[in-house]
Amino acid sequence: MAPPSGRVDIYSGVVRAHGKLWATVVRPESDQRELALVLIHPTSNFMGHYAQDPLAARGIAAVGMATRYMGNDTALLMENCVLDVGAVVRYLKDVEGYRRVVLVGNSGGGGLVALYQSQAEKPTITSTPAGDPPDLTQANLPPADGLIMLMAHPGRASTYTEWLDPAIIDENDPYRRDASLDLFNPENGPPYSAEFLDRYRAAQLARNRRITAWVRERLEYADKNGKPEFADMPFAINGTCADPRFVDLTIDPSDRPAGTLWGEALVANNIPATLGHYSSYRSWLSQWSIDDSECNAVRHLPSVSVPVLVVYGTADSAALPHHAQEAYDAAPEGHRKIVALQGATHYFAGQPEHLEHAADEIAAWLADEQLAPPAS
Repeated sequence: MAPPSGRVDIYSGVVRAHGKLWATVVRPESDQRELALVLIHPTSNFMGHYAQDPLAARGIAAVGMATRYMGNDTALLMENCVLDVGAVVRYLKDVEGYRRVVLVGNSGGGGLVALYQSQAEKPTITSTPAGDPPDLTQANLPPADGLIMLMAHPGRASTYTEWLDPAIIDENDPYRRDASLDLFNPENGPPYSAEFLDRYRAAQLARNRRITAWVRERLEYADKNGKPEFADMPFAINGTCADPRFVDLTIDPSDRPAGTLWGEALVANNIPATLGHYSSYRSWLSQWSIDDSECNAVRHLPSVSVPVLVVYGTADSAALPHHAQEAYDAAPEGHRKIVALQGATHYFAGQPEHLEHAADEIAAWLADEQLAPPAS
């Protein structure tokens, strides 16, 4: 892991004190150290990922890693996540002796693996959006040998903005709502008119930018007034699960059911366990700000030179078909492929046949790209 940043941005004292990352590997019966796949997400615990056993059964060592921000993204910096991925890639190649390492960005990991590879090949980022370390141009990140986008969206900031509830008028009072922008006001739909959707999307973008402007003001206040104790503060964001596509299936049609990964959208929009309800100033800029966050696959995939596979489920409620198409279109021509898993959901829950299909597609692609030896 990278050296400490000087700030306490990780709750776990074990991680802070010892600078360790945790990962698990499921190895095939005959592991010749030819290839390791690393399953990646900025904050989810992938040490026990559902794809590890199916991949190992196909002769592929499957590593499920956790970044330093496992289970708590309140103060997460994407640039630090890049360093964590680099530490795992370096360990697998230099210590474990794997000839090739392929990164699998699952769900929110899609943007992270694209960001990582672009900075490993052609580093450009010298600080976080708040101006803090790390300088990725000095990180000497070992490039991966391929990228897989598995049930992935382009990045947390873009998806978060698509989900933000623009009806909230006052960030300190979620009960004050603009009825004309309320997704859950039956007078607006569903179905929703094109005019409503245009206003809704513009208001979502405007809300993200208002929060960013407020964060910038807070940071400027702390800096100008010599108050380092206020240099990073926590705050709550209400209404983070209100994408019209959750309730109106005529928008971006697919096989998905109505609702979210957390159930009914009206409930998921407000319960604490859904996406991005808590942040710090600096984390907001790095992770959620639509204009500042670097974690965006569409932005970074054009810079990579390695093969890219995009695998998506047509019944996924979070990473939709258009997300997969955007990633595929952004990847350089020549060594890119897109695969649709008909009827597959985001986590393959109760769908072992779809999970096996996904593993087959991944194994075949790896062989086609000569990243793994063909199955015997």
